[in-house]
Amino acid sequence: MQIYLSRNRILQSVTGAALAIASAAGAQAPATSTPAQAPAPPAAPAAPTWSVGPMDLSGLIDGYYSYNANRPSDLANGQINDLYNFNDKTDQFSLSEARLTLNHDPDPVGAHIDLFYGRTNTLVNAGGEGNYIEQAFLSLKPPKAKGLELDFGKFVTSAGAEVIESKDNWNYSRSLLFSWAIPYFHFGLRSSIPVTKSETIGVQVVNGWNNVTKTNGGVTVGLTSAYVKPKYTWDLNYYGGPENPNTQKGYRNLIDTTLLLTPTAKFNAYINYDYGQNRDAIAAQGNTALNHWQGVAVAAHEQLTGTSALAGRFEYFDDENGFMTGTAQRVKEVTATYEYKWTEGMLSRVEYRRDWSDAAFFHKGNSAMVDAQSTLTAGFVAFFGPKR
Repeated sequence: MQIYLSRNRILQSVTGAALAIASAAGAQAPATSTPAQAPAPPAAPAAPTWSVGPMDLSGLIDGYYSYNANRPSDLANGQINDLYNFNDKTDQFSLSEARLTLNHDPDPVGAHIDLFYGRTNTLVNAGGEGNYIEQAFLSLKPPKAKGLELDFGKFVTSAGAEVIESKDNWNYSRSLLFSWAIPYFHFGLRSSIPVTKSETIGVQVVNGWNNVTKTNGGVTVGLTSAYVKPKYTWDLNYYGGPENPNTQKGYRNLIDTTLLLTPTAKFNAYINYDYGQNRDAIAAQGNTALNHWQGVAVAAHEQLTGTSALAGRFEYFDDENGFMTGTAQRVKEVTATYEYKWTEGMLSRVEYRRDWSDAAFFHKGNSAMVDAQSTLTAGFVAFFGPKR
């Protein structure tokens, strides 16, 4: 399903909403009273700060500057930080993404649309910047269905410890596991329902990994579980289905699990593990071959003050057959990030990261290949959203 939105319509809607809010503000001047008059009745509650009719409106702009000590050239690899995704362009100022979100929580019917532009869109939608939609789905939450929610459309994956929006992660750059071990999104049907006060489970039937349509006609099944307690949260996800093009032979399976620890209000930590396999439809020897990849990430976050925080991450990723990265290798990375919040809706991050491999995978200069890279990145994110 392709969803097209007119830019002019979006601009007209946003402009119309702004004019409506301004008009409402002008009309709600406080009434004066004299001792002989009764107090004026309280004013009706104001509408959400950011809304267009029944839709809540939010958005962000995410930009950065990255320095790579290897100084890879445009001729070598497109001047990028190898193994990065959304902040991969280096030695230049870059736009990671500009995003606009329209959301209406199901009551019982809802809708959600994420529009984005920039390097993030280019990599998520892989075919270039012609498709500006990250998510677009309808929701149904029947009032007597004990919390059951159904979503249909394009939505981000349930796998992984991180998300696409950098502001909602602890580090600015995404992990190796987020970039290489799991999908970005799915298209199809997903469900979720609480089965106890602590656990919510779900089933998804989708068109595989990072596909709106696919060539093999088979579906991928996802099973999800979220177990939430005051001091920890345990997420467990499974996806399995045919992923080889033009055939239903050969399945891809992914097991993803994250344990998030929240012992105090200021300190959090997580451990994320992924294991994946993909069976080839036809191998060079005439037999099917099974490709494996797996990895683990450990991260911690400390809120130093109300405006500043520190985060660290360590990862190990084993791409045993080179199926995900294109090179059979074992990669490690360590990341340290400092965050400063300037005001509500505005933050910056400074980050050092080093990746190293047992293979000469990283580009240096115009043509050299080395086994490690070090980067320094400064990111800036401004965002807004509804205030209820």
